[in-house]
Amino acid sequence: MSVNKVILLGNVGQDPKVKYFDSGSAVATFSLATTDRAYTLQNGTQVPERTEWHNIVCSNRLAEIVDKYVHKGDKLYLEGKIRTRSYNDQSGALRYVTEIYVDNMEMLTPKGANPGAGSVQPQPVQSVQTPQTQTVQDNTTDDLPF
Repeated sequence: MSVNKVILLGNVGQDPKVKYFDSGSAVATFSLATTDRAYTLQNGTQVPERTEWHNIVCSNRLAEIVDKYVHKGDKLYLEGKIRTRSYNDQSGALRYVTEIYVDNMEMLTPKGANPGAGSVQPQPVQSVQTPQTQTVQDNTTDDLPF
């Protein structure tokens, strides 16, 4: 058995690029920045802030929502799968790119908090799940000691 699950909480790096196809499907791509804060170890060593950039891919209904509501600077909570693909660049060299394919998205930027965004803003928190994602709730009594 294996698991391929990614959870990210970060800020959108640029306005998403959305492509619509004749079949009615859509794909949105954008970058998301996650940042580990700087800190100081007990011995005085300072560890600097570190930002990772992730390539995000949303499809179909999620892509349509991203097109309407997601803008540069917005804070998002994303769940998805990590996928790596290869392609040949213009010089013919083989390149690899790692992408996060989103299954679930929550928009965390409060309405009107991102002045760079368009006039249409999302609700403070909006959750969208693709049909493949199922939420399972366990209503049994939790008897764990912690």
